[in-house]
Amino acid sequence: MGVLFDMPYEKIAKARQKTVGAKQTMKAVEKGRVKFLYIAKDADRHVTEPIIKICESKNIPFAQVDSMKNLGKACGIDVRCAIAAIIEE
Repeated sequence: MGVLFDMPYEKIAKARQKTVGAKQTMKAVEKGRVKFLYIAKDADRHVTEPIIKICESKNIPFAQVDSMKNLGKACGIDVRCAIAAIIEE
């Protein structure tokens, strides 16, 4: 199932351009702009599975992180986040 491993939030926190949330990230994936995808382990599978499948088919690397709360915090928002991505600049 692709590249799934625990990863710190440092890269997404420092990224100049990123997407936050499933809809925005899916649009970026479809446009071929995503460099790296982050998926929260505690996110609903019906939200994450479609994006994971597309990323696998397009060979976009992704990592699973421990929580939606921490992913949201790393993205600079005060709400939980299921999916985020670093995009092209």
